[in-house]
Amino acid sequence: MAQGYKPAFAPYALSSGDLIHLSGRLAKKDGALLIGKVGAEVSLDGAKTAARDIAIELLGVLKQATGDLDRVSRIVRLFVMVNGAPGFNEPHRVADGASELFVEVFGAGGAHARSAMVAAELPFGAAVEIDLVAEICGEASDRSAGVGASAAEPQGGSQ
Repeated sequence: MAQGYKPAFAPYALSSGDLIHLSGRLAKKDGALLIGKVGAEVSLDGAKTAARDIAIELLGVLKQATGDLDRVSRIVRLFVMVNGAPGFNEPHRVADGASELFVEVFGAGGAHARSAMVAAELPFGAAVEIDLVAEICGEASDRSAGVGASAAEPQGGSQ
């Protein structure tokens, strides 16, 4: 993340009903942002692995928000953005890295709607960004609106 950048958003928020919206998370490799264009500096396989790693990070945010991943009824939707080189037209294959992990973790409850697109640029030059909507059950966490996770803390989010 850019030095001195302080996010002005929460890592997650509950909507009315049982949906939780997670803010976009950026691709990382070895703890640092994975920067570059997929199809040029970043390979398709590298981007797919990064998408899987983002999904693992999103699971961590879900656990923080809900207190227990058993409260996740299903993954509803993913939005996957790929920082693609000119002519790169396979964002769906990158997105498979995250989608496959959610099915592994939640079984049928991990199957979800999904959009995947190529972007000219992503924040900080990151290769991949993913946001998520999930359905949860049971009592809301004390931090149900992202309270307790200060917006000033590095979240790996995009904006």
